[in-house]
Amino acid sequence: MSEVRYTKDHEYVRIAGDVGTVGITDYAQSQLGDIVFVDLPPVGKAVAKGAEAAVIESVKAASELYAPVTGEVVEINSAIQETPALVNEDPIDKGWFVKLKFADPKELDSLMDAAAYADFVKTLA
Repeated sequence: MSEVRYTKDHEYVRIAGDVGTVGITDYAQSQLGDIVFVDLPPVGKAVAKGAEAAVIESVKAASELYAPVTGEVVEINSAIQETPALVNEDPIDKGWFVKLKFADPKELDSLMDAAAYADFVKTLA
């Protein structure tokens, strides 16, 4: 099983070697409501940690997906552009946004593990 890290902005990165699959958490999708549109970056785009990597529009609001780490977009999930509801239905497996090749894997050390993220979400209730 691959390691997953989380940000306080409710993004996750599932780590597989020097590439991470990035998306929003189940908590984030539940707060956004029904997602109706996703704008993904082009493959090859460089993104900086904390910078906008994608745009998410829901029935409630427009929001951004921020890059949890610096890297280059090596793959996008075109399925969520065609069917944005996949993000609501399965944010971790089918509803991921982009895959990033890490520029500096040490940046992952600043992200939360699953237990720390679960504790963080409890503080938001």
